[in-house]
Amino acid sequence: MRNDKIYLVGFIAAGKTTVAHALGRRLGWRVEDIDEVIERGEGRTVTEIFAQKGEPYFRALERQVVHHLLEPRHLVVATGAGTFDDPEIRDAINRDGASVWLDAPLDEIIGRLPPGSRRPTAPDRTGLERLYLIRRGMYQHAHLRLDASGAPPGELVERVLDWLGY
Repeated sequence: MRNDKIYLVGFIAAGKTTVAHALGRRLGWRVEDIDEVIERGEGRTVTEIFAQKGEPYFRALERQVVHHLLEPRHLVVATGAGTFDDPEIRDAINRDGASVWLDAPLDEIIGRLPPGSRRPTAPDRTGLERLYLIRRGMYQHAHLRLDASGAPPGELVERVLDWLGY
């Protein structure tokens, strides 16, 4: 495992983007959010992409972004909630850098979502619960699991840095 790049993985609203920016500031590294890169490139939101082009189209874009981000070093990457589902991407991430799973309980995640929020892969509570359980099995392949339950971003940053030996 290389420690000159950090990939944050985890479920919707687990804090990946927030922690990525905090880690980037602390390390002086560039930060990329895969969903934001895709939204900038497409000129529309992830939800709009799913609605207009479908999940296979979005996942193809996601693979392209991940492959584009493999070369740069000293980078913190906030992945999308489903990025780690793809075994090819998961293996590439785990070979390329340190993968860190921000594990937050479902009730806490639901509390972080804006009222009436609809996610393209899980538009209702039942779908969200099912997806959460499925994805936990994928996230377990990360190098490090951090219990993100109620933990402030600064604390999570310190735990990552301690684990990496920075």
